Amino acid sequence: METNLLYFLVLVLFSIGLFAVFAMKNLIKIIIGLAIMDYAVNLFFVLLGYRKGGLAPIMDGKMDPLFFSRNAVDPLPQALVLTSIVIGLALTALLTAFVLRLYEKYGTFDISKIRRLKG
Repeated sequence: METNLLYFLVLVLFSIGLFAVFAMKNLIKIIIGLAIMDYAVNLFFVLLGYRKGGLAPIMDGKMDPLFFSRNAVDPLPQALVLTSIVIGLALTALLTAFVLRLYEKYGTFDISKIRRLKG
């Protein structure tokens, strides 16, 4: 696939998550929208490091360093994505815990109902 099309599809995926965050009233759907946005950003970082026909970023002693540097896939975005996945999982778990506590207190996931309640 052409890279511009892939970047556009990542933008569409991010937009779907952004729509879920701003348009939905259910807290669970908002958390899912944040996760979709996180996945879109991770995919974007992986696409930045992609090189068609690229080599794995592991060099042995027999390779020419100049050839390897021009044809290797960049490993930095992959490392950033691994870190981002862990942070995104922690954020999702924390938000889910907050939402469950809100549900225990107010008995609903709807933001508009929670705002009207006093307590």
